[in-house]
Amino acid sequence: MPLKRKKWFVWAKPPFSGPEAVLAYLARYTHRVAIANSRLIALDERGVTFRYKDYRRNGQARYRTMTLSADEFIRRFLLHVLPKGFHRIRHYGLLASAGCKANIARAKELMGAPISQVEPPAAQDAAGPDATTDHHPPCSCCCGRMIMVEIFGRGGAPRGPPSSGAGIRI
Repeated sequence: MPLKRKKWFVWAKPPFSGPEAVLAYLARYTHRVAIANSRLIALDERGVTFRYKDYRRNGQARYRTMTLSADEFIRRFLLHVLPKGFHRIRHYGLLASAGCKANIARAKELMGAPISQVEPPAAQDAAGPDATTDHHPPCSCCCGRMIMVEIFGRGGAPRGPPSSGAGIRI
């Protein structure tokens, strides 16, 4: 690839408040828990009461409270706990979800990188019996090879940590 042979020079401005401020800023986004302590209102015999934002409403009606039994609150909280080895990082800049596809396509266009197209199934079947087929679908965002971590059955819960027997399949 011609981009591997190209000498790259990175220009980065020093942060206004120093590297400690940058680290503190990034830490807020990479090590966040599912709910902040400031949103917890009460814990009593009825359960856990907390504040949440209802995005389907406008104005003051958007901010509401909910009380859940302790076991239901813990169940929902644990849905947000990642398995060991996984990291939650919020993307920003070019990879922000609002314009991710357009930004990546534009970056590839500016670099002159070929934009890969997904072949239709008929073209893959006509390749021949000796051809090896890649059963990993391409990522719809960057067209890279996707790695299946776990496949959920129909009607199964699509969230939460993978089962203990699930490993990365390559």
